[in-house]
Amino acid sequence: MGFARALLLGFGILTVFYVLISLYARSLVRERLEKQLQAEHPGLGGAERNAYIEAGMATYRRSLRRKLILGVYVVPLLAVAAIAYFINRQ
Repeated sequence: MGFARALLLGFGILTVFYVLISLYARSLVRERLEKQLQAEHPGLGGAERNAYIEAGMATYRRSLRRKLILGVYVVPLLAVAAIAYFINRQ
Protein backbone atom coordinates (compact mmCIF):
# COMPACT_ATOMS: atom_id res chain seq x y z
CA MET A 1 0.00 0.00 0.00
CA GLY A 2 2.84 2.39 0.80
CA PHE A 3 4.53 1.69 -2.53
CA ALA A 4 1.34 2.46 -4.45
CA ARG A 5 0.90 5.70 -2.52
CA ALA A 6 4.51 6.69 -3.27
CA LEU A 7 3.97 5.90 -6.97
CA LEU A 8 0.83 8.02 -7.07
CA LEU A 9 2.55 10.90 -5.30
CA GLY A 10 5.53 10.68 -7.64
CA PHE A 11 3.28 10.59 -10.70
CA GLY A 12 1.39 13.63 -9.40
CA ILE A 13 4.59 15.59 -8.82
CA LEU A 14 5.93 14.65 -12.26
CA THR A 15 2.63 15.71 -13.82
CA VAL A 16 2.89 19.13 -12.17
CA PHE A 17 6.46 19.49 -13.48
CA TYR A 18 5.33 18.39 -16.95
CA VAL A 19 2.54 20.96 -17.06
CA LEU A 20 4.80 23.76 -15.84
CA ILE A 21 7.58 22.93 -18.30
CA SER A 22 5.08 22.56 -21.12
CA LEU A 23 3.49 25.94 -20.40
CA TYR A 24 6.90 27.59 -20.14
CA ALA A 25 8.08 26.09 -23.45
CA ARG A 26 4.86 27.19 -25.18
CA SER A 27 5.29 30.74 -23.87
CA LEU A 28 8.89 30.85 -25.13
CA VAL A 29 7.82 29.67 -28.59
CA ARG A 30 4.97 32.19 -28.71
CA GLU A 31 7.28 35.00 -27.63
CA ARG A 32 9.86 34.01 -30.27
CA LEU A 33 7.15 33.99 -32.95
CA GLU A 34 5.90 37.41 -31.88
CA LYS A 35 9.42 38.88 -31.99
CA GLN A 36 10.11 37.25 -35.35
CA LEU A 37 6.86 38.64 -36.77
CA GLN A 38 7.64 42.10 -35.41
CA ALA A 39 11.10 42.03 -37.01
CA GLU A 40 9.93 40.73 -40.40
CA HIS A 41 6.61 42.58 -40.71
CA PRO A 42 6.53 45.53 -38.28
CA GLY A 43 3.19 46.94 -39.42
CA LEU A 44 1.27 43.66 -39.41
CA GLY A 45 -1.49 43.31 -36.85
CA GLY A 46 -4.89 41.89 -36.13
CA ALA A 47 -6.05 38.74 -37.85
CA GLU A 48 -2.87 38.29 -39.89
CA ARG A 49 -0.77 38.42 -36.73
CA ASN A 50 -2.96 35.86 -34.98
CA ALA A 51 -2.91 33.57 -38.03
CA TYR A 52 0.90 33.72 -38.20
CA ILE A 53 1.30 32.92 -34.51
CA GLU A 54 -1.28 30.11 -34.61
CA ALA A 55 0.47 28.57 -37.63
CA GLY A 56 3.76 28.67 -35.73
CA MET A 57 2.16 27.13 -32.65
CA ALA A 58 0.64 24.36 -34.78
CA THR A 59 4.12 23.58 -36.08
CA TYR A 60 5.40 23.52 -32.49
CA ARG A 61 2.66 21.08 -31.45
CA ARG A 62 3.94 18.61 -34.05
CA SER A 63 7.62 19.15 -33.23
CA LEU A 64 10.08 16.78 -31.62
CA ARG A 65 10.90 19.37 -28.97
CA ARG A 66 7.40 19.13 -27.53
CA LYS A 67 7.61 15.34 -27.41
CA LEU A 68 10.96 15.49 -25.65
CA ILE A 69 9.28 17.22 -22.71
CA LEU A 70 7.71 13.82 -21.97
CA GLY A 71 11.19 12.91 -20.73
CA VAL A 72 9.97 14.40 -17.45
CA TYR A 73 8.22 11.06 -16.94
CA VAL A 74 10.79 8.76 -18.55
CA VAL A 75 14.06 9.95 -16.98
CA PRO A 76 13.00 9.68 -13.31
CA LEU A 77 11.38 6.30 -13.98
CA LEU A 78 14.60 4.99 -15.52
CA ALA A 79 16.67 6.44 -12.67
CA VAL A 80 14.51 4.78 -10.00
CA ALA A 81 14.55 1.49 -11.91
CA ALA A 82 18.35 1.61 -12.22
CA ILE A 83 18.79 2.42 -8.52
CA ALA A 84 16.43 -0.40 -7.53
CA TYR A 85 18.27 -2.82 -9.82
CA PHE A 86 21.71 -1.98 -8.47
CA ILE A 87 20.59 -2.04 -4.84
CA ASN A 88 18.92 -5.43 -5.23
CA ARG A 89 21.84 -6.83 -7.23
CA GLN A 90 24.24 -6.64 -4.30
